[in-house]
Amino acid sequence: MSTYKESGVNIEAGDSASRAAYNAAKQTFASRQGMIGAPVIADDGYAGLIDMGDFYLVQNDDGVGTKSMVASQVGKFDTLGRDLLCMVVDDAICVGAEVFSVTNTMDIAKVEPETTAQLMEGLKQAAIEEKVALTGGEIAEVPGLAKGLIWNSTAVGIVAKDKVLDGSKIEPGQKIVALPANGFRSNGLTLVRHILDTKVGPTWYEKSFPDGQQSWGEAVLTPCRIYHAELLNLIGRYGEESKVNIAGISHITGGGLRGNLNRILGQHGAKINFDESKVPAVMQAVVNLGRVEFEEALKTWNMGMAMLVITTEPEKVIDAIDGAWEIGEVTSSGKIEVLTS
Repeated sequence: MSTYKESGVNIEAGDSASRAAYNAAKQTFASRQGMIGAPVIADDGYAGLIDMGDFYLVQNDDGVGTKSMVASQVGKFDTLGRDLLCMVVDDAICVGAEVFSVTNTMDIAKVEPETTAQLMEGLKQAAIEEKVALTGGEIAEVPGLAKGLIWNSTAVGIVAKDKVLDGSKIEPGQKIVALPANGFRSNGLTLVRHILDTKVGPTWYEKSFPDGQQSWGEAVLTPCRIYHAELLNLIGRYGEESKVNIAGISHITGGGLRGNLNRILGQHGAKINFDESKVPAVMQAVVNLGRVEFEEALKTWNMGMAMLVITTEPEKVIDAIDGAWEIGEVTSSGKIEVLTS
């Protein structure tokens, strides 16, 4: 049975480090008290809120992680930009924010102009689709420090104070709608690589994927479907009215379903009806190869659920977003119950 910890990643240690980092960050908030730009304490939030008087500025960071190692093995970098943008803008939309700007930092052992061109072309195209401006960046050549590519981004967005999604409007009985994933988002790739390296071989990325249409490497590199703009069409961009009553949004990345849904549920619980048929083929194939237990898979990957939307109007979300389906409801149990058929 393959586990994330066995592959070299300890989720519990990572969560502990994140808590320590945020606790240190919160101690700086008082220095801005009474001034423009005072931060708002938002434990477990997907992004930081900064008080700008009439609205909140929103900031958050993320990266493509070791998905960049797969891109290097395959020699294909044009999809990573979409993954990078997805990780930050789909976190920001969880607090209701419209992202208008992103910057990026690239640390690499050796700068290769063609690789950089592919990376930035993918990021540019995704940013145009999401109506996000690329307003800055840094490329650092750091031989000896980085063996491959480390690519991270910071997003900046805006949200009206009365439209912040902070979990306070979530109530038992509200429905949960899942937005489909088309593959791995930029988390859990260390376990993916560990399983494929062990079960398929060290050159797994060159081997044919079972569908016969692509290589394993290409299948794993399937870029994220970004939901930021699609969800803004429902909750409204800055200055627009909401079209759908949405009480909460959860991005299912590191920590999986329970780890991320718990971030917005507060004292509430949820009943989730898991549908194995919604798991992307590449994800199910890796789970089967590694004999990954269900709960381990559920906390490592999205298992077909890129994002979860809590709403009193599930039919409107389903009608607006292709592939979305109702997956469960909020309960008063205080725990997340996942039912399998």
